[in-house]
Amino acid sequence: MIEVEHLSKVYGSTPAIEDVTFAVEPGEILGLLGPNGAGKTTTMRILSGYLPASAGTAKIAGFEVHEQSMAVRKHIGYLPETPPLYTDMTVEGFLHFVARIKGVSAGDRPRQVQMAMQRCNLTEKSHTLIRKLSKGYRQRVGIAQAIVHDPPAIILDEPTVGLDPRQIAEVRSLIKSLAGDHTVILSTHILPEVSMTCDRIAIINKGRVVATNTPDNLMAQLTGGSGYELEVEGDVADIQSRLIVFLQGLPGVKLAEIVPTDLPNHHHRLRVIAEQGTDLVGRDIAATVVGAGVGLYEMRRSQATLEDVFLQLTTEEKPLDTLTDPDDVEPSAGEAA
Repeated sequence: MIEVEHLSKVYGSTPAIEDVTFAVEPGEILGLLGPNGAGKTTTMRILSGYLPASAGTAKIAGFEVHEQSMAVRKHIGYLPETPPLYTDMTVEGFLHFVARIKGVSAGDRPRQVQMAMQRCNLTEKSHTLIRKLSKGYRQRVGIAQAIVHDPPAIILDEPTVGLDPRQIAEVRSLIKSLAGDHTVILSTHILPEVSMTCDRIAIINKGRVVATNTPDNLMAQLTGGSGYELEVEGDVADIQSRLIVFLQGLPGVKLAEIVPTDLPNHHHRLRVIAEQGTDLVGRDIAATVVGAGVGLYEMRRSQATLEDVFLQLTTEEKPLDTLTDPDDVEPSAGEAA
């Protein structure tokens, strides 16, 4: 449904995005995740036809964004970070106005407006002036104007920014309900947004896509998945020279290391990470610690989080081809990015 290939945007000599490549399948929700200033909004503005690209191509529903801009706009619904609302209009009046602008026929307009209000839980606010609505309801109106013409693709830029926890949960539920009937791209720098809403994520950092995959696959690829954290007592030199070596020799152990902490004297925190697809046996780890003559004070399972993935990818340089689904990107795109 959405194909982006080698997309770049340069302001003067400053690149906003470089060689961005990803694809979104019909009915899928893709989260564009990255820190502030990473290039998320620039990418979305190009996809919406609001901003021209400096290089590369983007297609939505088979139409090229730059060359067939008007056709693309008929096939997308766009919610910028600040919803484009006329606050002196009622909710229903505004949606009728937007539907007319977006080419919905006069006969279909009432049905489409009612559909958008129902999906966004706005029916009871239909005759309320937009300026009297809370921020959460205004965000709903912003989503309603994006879907009132029933587009196959929806682009949402930071759809929950500034909302309270209850409003965030409601908007998340609304976005998930759009999947299947619509293809959705949403941008965010809020980690729970991605894990609770999106089927796949594309992580963008410093204008480049550094990974695309499902959250679970990224966590497995980048961190080795599950493992154990231990608090032990002993001489640090002995732990490093003996215990760490023993632990790394256990089947399925990818990494064993001492983690810097502020624990009391002679107490140390260890991290043991499993090989991908391996479930470590805690009993073997505990027996190895005790057998090495080291005191074991605490041992608990640890599971990689999306935060671990995000921090790792936005603070280190990682080659895209090791972090992306092989079916998602052409070989040349993986090498270029």
